[in-house]
Amino acid sequence: MLTVNLFKQALRAGRTQIGLWSTIPSPFVNEMIGGAGYDWVLLDTEHTPTDVPLMLHQLQAVAAAQPAPGAPPTHAVVRPAWNDPVLIKRYLDIGAQTLLLPFVQNAQEAQAAVRAMRYAPEGIRGMGGSTRAANFGRSTDYVARAADELCLLVQVETGEALEQIEAIAAVDGVDGIFIGPADLSASLGYPGQARHPAVNRAIDQAIRRIRACGKAPGILMVDQARARECLDLGAQFVAVALDTLLLRDGLDAAAARFRAPGPAAAKPPAAAGY
Repeated sequence: MLTVNLFKQALRAGRTQIGLWSTIPSPFVNEMIGGAGYDWVLLDTEHTPTDVPLMLHQLQAVAAAQPAPGAPPTHAVVRPAWNDPVLIKRYLDIGAQTLLLPFVQNAQEAQAAVRAMRYAPEGIRGMGGSTRAANFGRSTDYVARAADELCLLVQVETGEALEQIEAIAAVDGVDGIFIGPADLSASLGYPGQARHPAVNRAIDQAIRRIRACGKAPGILMVDQARARECLDLGAQFVAVALDTLLLRDGLDAAAARFRAPGPAAAKPPAAAGY
């Protein structure tokens, strides 16, 4: 039997999913995150040294985590380094059920992503008879039902892509559209200023447009007040923290409490999005 994709079901039902963005390539850390009570965790490979074999262990760690009391199991979302059919195939074969694909610029690229996630005749995904995704061949209905439990999220992160939101959302097989604030800010002419008013306005409009198309909007926003604004606007899957920043800030704060007084060091800005 295939594992039911509860994250996909929640998005289709319009339920909010609160997540954490993980850039520490460690199964040990991922298992700890999986027990914290988040609805989902993003396991990144675009801006981390994670490769396919390590991602297998990360997925196993999240699956092994004990859910927080009263919380559902945390769902793992994998971000391949690119919208590439070979990478997509490999992450699906090791058991990823939800992928977030970066830098999708138009409907054609979204359609290519859908085809890479589906078997022929609807797509081009290569057959593997004994993959982990199919419980090593024990799930005899995997090929017939895989598309039902796979979830595709595409990342819109340039001004050009924003103009194509409606066309991207209209692609059958796209379940959600994620807005990347950091890259979007650079594309709009405000590099490193992900909270610039012009960027905020563009994000607000994008969230509304995605919802109007009947698809789930998503974002990474570690500023709590701004994250709540995005949720109020209709964002459905929102990562509200980043493990690297949580560790960095905790380490810096602990050291500062015992460090001899001296000139205050400039604190690096929090990352608003990947």
